[in-house]
Amino acid sequence: MVCLWLPRDPCVAAVVLSLLMLSPPVALVRDPRPRFLEQLKAECHYVKGREHVWSVTRFIYNQEEFARFDSVFGKFLAVTELGRPIAEYLNTQKDMLDNYRASVDRCRNNYDLVDIFMSNLKAKPKVTVYPSKTQPLEYHNLLVCSVSDFYPGTIEIRWFRNGEEEKTGVVSTDLISNGD
Repeated sequence: MVCLWLPRDPCVAAVVLSLLMLSPPVALVRDPRPRFLEQLKAECHYVKGREHVWSVTRFIYNQEEFARFDSVFGKFLAVTELGRPIAEYLNTQKDMLDNYRASVDRCRNNYDLVDIFMSNLKAKPKVTVYPSKTQPLEYHNLLVCSVSDFYPGTIEIRWFRNGEEEKTGVVSTDLISNGD
């Protein structure tokens, strides 16, 4: 079944009808059937490098997680009532459990691969130092240091005067993330 939606504007309706005559798949069609989204999200979590690794696989239906496999527990867990029979069934499947339990080893292997790749990705910071306001020379200016475009995200900024580190009168902000 195909439903054709025609706009009220006669010019737009003429274009839609022309498209329909020339190429039916290109025509503007509203499909009345409902849409469903199923997702499977696999996550690897690391603490202090490879010291503690665990894996979580989330089963999601229409943006709601209903079950998950958590390697800490070594089994499937129901998150909602919808997930209870599914988790119970999956926990009876030995091959499935063994495969998901092995996901921790895959996470460890992936950590090594990503670590090698990421260790080569470093960007030197761009540093700009400027006075906050221009004042006559006899007055002290507040200096601002702006640091950007660096990777990895940890950085230490220190002020020095005549080779000695300044600790008093120094104000700093936390890292301001740009979303990357």
